[in-house]
Amino acid sequence: MKGSEIRAELSLCAAALAALALLSACSVRTMAVNAVGNALAQGGSEWAREDDPELVRDATPFALKTIESLLAESPRHRGLLLAAASGFTEYAYAYVQSEADYEESRDLAAATAMRARAVRLYRRALEYGLRGLEVDHRGFREALRSDPGKAAAMVRSKAEVPLLYWTAMAWGAAISLAKENPELAAGLPATEALVRRAIALDEGFGAGALYDFLIAYDGGRPASAGGSAERARADLAKATAFAGGKRAAPLVTFAETVSVASQDRTEFKRLLAQALAIEVDRAPEYRLANLVAQKRAGWLLSRADELFIE
Repeated sequence: MKGSEIRAELSLCAAALAALALLSACSVRTMAVNAVGNALAQGGSEWAREDDPELVRDATPFALKTIESLLAESPRHRGLLLAAASGFTEYAYAYVQSEADYEESRDLAAATAMRARAVRLYRRALEYGLRGLEVDHRGFREALRSDPGKAAAMVRSKAEVPLLYWTAMAWGAAISLAKENPELAAGLPATEALVRRAIALDEGFGAGALYDFLIAYDGGRPASAGGSAERARADLAKATAFAGGKRAAPLVTFAETVSVASQDRTEFKRLLAQALAIEVDRAPEYRLANLVAQKRAGWLLSRADELFIE
Protein backbone atom coordinates (compact mmCIF):
# COMPACT_ATOMS: atom_id res chain seq x y z
CA MET A 1 0.00 0.00 0.00
CA LYS A 2 1.39 3.39 -0.97
CA GLY A 3 2.10 6.04 1.64
CA SER A 4 -0.66 8.29 0.29
CA GLU A 5 -3.17 5.44 0.55
CA ILE A 6 -2.07 4.69 4.12
CA ARG A 7 -2.47 8.37 5.08
CA ALA A 8 -5.94 8.45 3.50
CA GLU A 9 -7.02 5.32 5.36
CA LEU A 10 -5.67 6.69 8.65
CA SER A 11 -7.57 9.92 8.03
CA LEU A 12 -10.79 7.98 7.46
CA CYS A 13 -10.18 5.96 10.65
CA ALA A 14 -9.54 9.14 12.61
CA ALA A 15 -12.71 10.71 11.26
CA ALA A 16 -14.69 7.59 12.13
CA LEU A 17 -13.26 7.52 15.66
CA ALA A 18 -14.03 11.20 16.12
CA ALA A 19 -17.60 10.65 14.94
CA LEU A 20 -17.94 7.66 17.27
CA ALA A 21 -16.61 9.70 20.18
CA LEU A 22 -19.08 12.48 19.42
CA LEU A 23 -21.97 10.03 19.20
CA SER A 24 -20.91 8.44 22.47
CA ALA A 25 -20.72 11.83 24.16
CA CYS A 26 -24.18 12.70 22.92
CA SER A 27 -25.49 9.34 24.04
CA VAL A 28 -23.96 9.71 27.50
CA ARG A 29 -25.32 13.24 27.75
CA THR A 30 -28.81 12.08 26.78
CA MET A 31 -28.62 9.19 29.22
CA ALA A 32 -27.54 11.55 31.99
CA VAL A 33 -30.31 14.03 31.22
CA ASN A 34 -32.89 11.24 31.15
CA ALA A 35 -31.59 9.79 34.42
CA VAL A 36 -31.81 13.16 36.16
CA GLY A 37 -35.18 13.73 34.52
CA ASN A 38 -36.49 10.44 35.85
CA ALA A 39 -35.34 11.34 39.35
CA LEU A 40 -36.93 14.79 39.20
CA ALA A 41 -40.15 13.43 37.74
CA GLN A 42 -40.46 10.97 40.61
CA GLY A 43 -39.50 13.40 43.35
CA GLY A 44 -42.85 15.18 43.72
CA SER A 45 -44.03 12.93 46.54
CA GLU A 46 -41.39 14.30 48.89
CA TRP A 47 -42.45 17.88 48.17
CA ALA A 48 -46.06 16.91 48.89
CA ARG A 49 -45.05 15.98 52.44
CA GLU A 50 -43.52 19.39 53.16
CA ASP A 51 -44.92 21.26 56.17
CA ASP A 52 -43.54 24.66 55.14
CA PRO A 53 -45.49 26.04 52.15
CA GLU A 54 -43.29 29.15 51.99
CA LEU A 55 -40.18 27.00 51.61
CA VAL A 56 -41.81 25.24 48.67
CA ARG A 57 -42.86 28.59 47.21
CA ASP A 58 -39.27 29.84 47.27
CA ALA A 59 -37.76 26.62 45.93
CA THR A 60 -40.23 25.87 43.15
CA PRO A 61 -39.13 28.41 40.51
CA PHE A 62 -35.58 27.03 40.45
CA ALA A 63 -36.89 23.47 40.24
CA LEU A 64 -39.22 24.38 37.38
CA LYS A 65 -36.49 26.12 35.42
CA THR A 66 -34.24 23.09 35.96
CA ILE A 67 -36.97 20.88 34.52
CA GLU A 68 -37.32 23.20 31.52
CA SER A 69 -33.54 23.11 30.96
CA LEU A 70 -33.60 19.33 30.94
CA LEU A 71 -36.56 19.33 28.56
CA ALA A 72 -34.53 21.43 26.16
CA GLU A 73 -32.11 18.47 26.00
CA SER A 74 -34.75 15.72 26.06
CA PRO A 75 -37.98 17.29 24.73
CA ARG A 76 -40.01 14.06 24.63
CA HIS A 77 -39.25 12.89 28.16
CA ARG A 78 -42.75 12.06 29.42
CA GLY A 79 -41.80 12.23 33.09
CA LEU A 80 -40.31 15.69 32.73
CA LEU A 81 -43.29 16.90 30.72
CA LEU A 82 -45.60 15.67 33.47
CA ALA A 83 -43.44 17.30 36.14
CA ALA A 84 -43.57 20.59 34.25
CA ALA A 85 -47.34 20.42 33.71
CA SER A 86 -48.08 19.59 37.34
CA GLY A 87 -45.42 21.87 38.79
CA PHE A 88 -46.43 25.00 36.90
CA THR A 89 -50.11 24.34 37.64
CA GLU A 90 -49.58 23.84 41.36
CA TYR A 91 -47.29 26.84 41.66
CA ALA A 92 -49.67 29.08 39.73
CA TYR A 93 -52.62 28.09 41.91
CA ALA A 94 -51.04 28.04 45.36
CA TYR A 95 -48.65 30.95 45.03
CA VAL A 96 -49.97 33.24 42.31
CA GLN A 97 -53.74 32.91 41.80
CA SER A 98 -54.56 32.33 45.46
CA GLU A 99 -52.23 35.10 46.59
CA ALA A 100 -53.96 37.42 44.13
CA ASP A 101 -57.26 36.65 45.85
CA TYR A 102 -55.76 37.36 49.26
CA GLU A 103 -54.19 40.59 48.01
CA GLU A 104 -57.18 42.00 46.14
CA SER A 105 -58.73 43.92 49.03
CA ARG A 106 -55.43 45.70 49.67
CA ASP A 107 -54.14 46.27 46.14
CA LEU A 108 -56.45 45.59 43.20
CA ALA A 109 -53.85 46.48 40.58
CA ALA A 110 -51.33 44.05 42.05
CA ALA A 111 -53.95 41.31 42.23
CA THR A 112 -54.92 41.88 38.61
CA ALA A 113 -51.29 41.61 37.52
CA MET A 114 -50.86 38.41 39.52
CA ARG A 115 -53.89 36.83 37.88
CA ALA A 116 -52.54 37.69 34.45
CA ARG A 117 -49.28 36.01 35.45
CA ALA A 118 -51.20 32.97 36.69
CA VAL A 119 -52.87 32.63 33.28
CA ARG A 120 -49.46 32.66 31.60
CA LEU A 121 -48.19 29.98 33.95
CA TYR A 122 -51.28 27.83 33.41
CA ARG A 123 -50.86 28.14 29.66
CA ARG A 124 -47.25 27.03 29.97
CA ALA A 125 -48.37 24.04 32.04
CA LEU A 126 -51.04 23.25 29.45
CA GLU A 127 -48.48 23.23 26.67
CA TYR A 128 -46.31 20.75 28.57
CA GLY A 129 -49.31 18.56 29.29
CA LEU A 130 -50.36 18.44 25.66
CA ARG A 131 -46.78 17.69 24.62
CA GLY A 132 -46.72 14.83 27.10
CA LEU A 133 -49.92 13.34 25.70
CA GLU A 134 -48.58 13.65 22.17
CA VAL A 135 -45.51 11.55 22.96
CA ASP A 136 -47.53 8.38 22.29
CA HIS A 137 -50.49 9.94 20.48
CA ARG A 138 -49.37 11.95 17.48
CA GLY A 139 -51.86 14.62 16.48
CA PHE A 140 -53.60 14.45 19.85
CA ARG A 141 -53.78 18.22 20.23
CA GLU A 142 -55.63 18.83 17.00
CA ALA A 143 -57.87 15.82 17.50
CA LEU A 144 -58.79 17.11 20.95
CA ARG A 145 -59.98 20.41 19.53
CA SER A 146 -62.08 18.84 16.77
CA ASP A 147 -63.60 15.93 18.71
CA PRO A 148 -62.66 15.93 22.43
CA GLY A 149 -64.38 12.66 23.31
CA LYS A 150 -62.85 10.72 20.44
CA ALA A 151 -59.41 12.19 21.09
CA ALA A 152 -59.51 11.40 24.80
CA ALA A 153 -60.44 7.80 23.97
CA MET A 154 -57.05 7.49 22.24
CA VAL A 155 -55.49 7.35 25.71
CA ARG A 156 -55.76 3.76 26.92
CA SER A 157 -53.10 3.50 29.60
CA LYS A 158 -53.66 4.08 33.31
CA ALA A 159 -50.09 5.38 33.41
CA GLU A 160 -51.21 8.45 31.43
CA VAL A 161 -53.95 9.46 33.88
CA PRO A 162 -51.69 12.00 35.66
CA LEU A 163 -51.07 13.73 32.32
CA LEU A 164 -54.79 13.78 31.57
CA TYR A 165 -55.50 15.26 34.99
CA TRP A 166 -52.85 17.99 35.03
CA THR A 167 -53.54 19.01 31.44
CA ALA A 168 -57.23 19.43 32.27
CA MET A 169 -56.42 21.27 35.51
CA ALA A 170 -54.12 23.75 33.79
CA TRP A 171 -56.58 24.35 30.97
CA GLY A 172 -59.59 24.74 33.25
CA ALA A 173 -57.74 27.09 35.59
CA ALA A 174 -56.62 29.28 32.70
CA ILE A 175 -60.20 29.44 31.39
CA SER A 176 -61.55 30.40 34.81
CA LEU A 177 -59.20 33.39 34.99
CA ALA A 178 -59.50 34.48 31.36
CA LYS A 179 -63.17 33.98 30.54
CA GLU A 180 -62.98 36.74 27.95
CA ASN A 181 -60.42 34.76 25.91
CA PRO A 182 -62.37 32.85 23.23
CA GLU A 183 -59.41 30.63 22.31
CA LEU A 184 -59.13 29.34 25.87
CA ALA A 185 -62.89 29.14 26.45
CA ALA A 186 -63.29 26.97 23.36
CA GLY A 187 -61.27 24.31 25.16
CA LEU A 188 -63.77 23.85 27.99
CA PRO A 189 -65.35 20.68 26.50
CA ALA A 190 -61.85 19.25 26.09
CA THR A 191 -61.13 19.63 29.81
CA GLU A 192 -64.20 17.60 30.68
CA ALA A 193 -63.33 14.95 28.09
CA LEU A 194 -59.84 14.57 29.56
CA VAL A 195 -61.17 14.17 33.11
CA ARG A 196 -63.93 11.77 32.07
CA ARG A 197 -61.36 9.63 30.29
CA ALA A 198 -59.12 9.69 33.35
CA ILE A 199 -62.03 8.55 35.51
CA ALA A 200 -62.70 5.68 33.12
CA LEU A 201 -59.08 4.57 33.41
CA ASP A 202 -58.44 5.21 37.12
CA GLU A 203 -61.41 6.61 39.03
CA GLY A 204 -59.60 6.76 42.36
CA PHE A 205 -56.58 8.69 41.07
CA GLY A 206 -55.25 11.14 43.65
CA ALA A 207 -57.73 9.94 46.28
CA GLY A 208 -60.62 11.52 44.40
CA ALA A 209 -58.80 14.48 42.83
CA LEU A 210 -60.58 13.94 39.51
CA TYR A 211 -63.87 14.66 41.23
CA ASP A 212 -62.42 17.85 42.73
CA PHE A 213 -62.18 19.09 39.16
CA LEU A 214 -65.78 18.12 38.46
CA ILE A 215 -67.03 19.89 41.60
CA ALA A 216 -65.70 23.14 40.18
CA TYR A 217 -66.73 22.27 36.61
CA ASP A 218 -70.33 21.34 37.45
CA GLY A 219 -70.82 23.66 40.41
CA GLY A 220 -69.04 26.70 39.08
CA ARG A 221 -71.27 27.22 36.04
CA PRO A 222 -74.90 28.35 36.00
CA ALA A 223 -77.54 25.90 34.81
CA SER A 224 -77.92 27.92 31.61
CA ALA A 225 -74.28 27.09 30.80
CA GLY A 226 -74.60 23.41 31.62
CA GLY A 227 -73.75 23.56 35.30
CA SER A 228 -75.57 21.57 37.96
CA ALA A 229 -75.46 21.90 41.73
CA GLU A 230 -76.88 18.37 42.00
CA ARG A 231 -74.07 16.90 39.92
CA ALA A 232 -71.53 18.89 41.92
CA ARG A 233 -72.98 17.44 45.13
CA ALA A 234 -72.61 13.94 43.67
CA ASP A 235 -69.03 14.83 42.70
CA LEU A 236 -68.37 15.91 46.29
CA ALA A 237 -69.70 12.61 47.60
CA LYS A 238 -67.35 10.72 45.27
CA ALA A 239 -64.36 12.91 46.12
CA THR A 240 -64.83 12.61 49.86
CA ALA A 241 -65.41 8.86 49.64
CA PHE A 242 -62.10 8.36 47.84
CA ALA A 243 -60.33 10.88 50.11
CA GLY A 244 -61.42 9.08 53.26
CA GLY A 245 -61.23 12.24 55.34
CA LYS A 246 -57.61 12.88 54.38
CA ARG A 247 -58.01 15.77 51.88
CA ALA A 248 -59.44 19.23 52.48
CA ALA A 249 -59.60 20.39 48.84
CA PRO A 250 -63.00 18.94 47.82
CA LEU A 251 -64.70 20.46 50.87
CA VAL A 252 -63.20 23.89 50.20
CA THR A 253 -64.00 23.76 46.49
CA PHE A 254 -67.64 22.85 47.08
CA ALA A 255 -68.09 25.49 49.78
CA GLU A 256 -66.57 28.18 47.56
CA THR A 257 -68.63 27.28 44.50
CA VAL A 258 -71.96 25.64 45.32
CA SER A 259 -72.53 26.81 48.89
CA VAL A 260 -71.83 30.44 48.00
CA ALA A 261 -73.89 30.28 44.79
CA SER A 262 -76.86 28.82 46.67
CA GLN A 263 -76.30 31.22 49.58
CA ASP A 264 -76.22 28.35 52.05
CA ARG A 265 -74.15 29.91 54.80
CA THR A 266 -74.69 27.04 57.24
CA GLU A 267 -73.34 24.49 54.77
CA PHE A 268 -70.49 26.83 53.85
CA LYS A 269 -69.34 27.12 57.46
CA ARG A 270 -69.79 23.39 58.14
CA LEU A 271 -67.71 22.30 55.16
CA LEU A 272 -64.91 24.75 55.84
CA ALA A 273 -64.82 23.80 59.52
CA GLN A 274 -64.56 20.18 58.43
CA ALA A 275 -61.67 21.07 56.12
CA LEU A 276 -59.86 22.96 58.89
CA ALA A 277 -60.32 20.04 61.29
CA ILE A 278 -58.29 17.66 59.11
CA GLU A 279 -55.04 16.75 60.86
CA VAL A 280 -52.41 17.36 58.21
CA ASP A 281 -49.89 14.99 59.80
CA ARG A 282 -52.37 12.12 59.65
CA ALA A 283 -51.84 11.91 55.90
CA PRO A 284 -48.32 13.25 55.20
CA GLU A 285 -48.65 12.49 51.48
CA TYR A 286 -51.26 15.29 51.31
CA ARG A 287 -49.71 17.58 53.92
CA LEU A 288 -48.73 20.45 51.63
CA ALA A 289 -51.99 20.35 49.65
CA ASN A 290 -53.98 20.35 52.88
CA LEU A 291 -52.07 23.31 54.28
CA VAL A 292 -52.76 25.27 51.09
CA ALA A 293 -56.46 24.29 51.17
CA GLN A 294 -56.78 25.13 54.86
CA LYS A 295 -55.27 28.56 54.31
CA ARG A 296 -57.95 29.20 51.70
CA ALA A 297 -60.65 27.83 54.02
CA GLY A 298 -59.64 30.29 56.72
CA TRP A 299 -59.63 33.16 54.25
CA LEU A 300 -63.08 32.23 52.95
CA LEU A 301 -64.49 32.09 56.47
CA SER A 302 -63.08 35.56 57.15
CA ARG A 303 -65.07 36.85 54.14
CA ALA A 304 -68.36 35.19 54.99
CA ASP A 305 -70.14 38.50 55.59
CA GLU A 306 -69.10 39.65 52.10
CA LEU A 307 -70.11 36.40 50.42
CA PHE A 308 -73.55 36.02 51.97
CA ILE A 309 -76.38 38.54 51.88
CA GLU A 310 -77.85 37.41 55.21
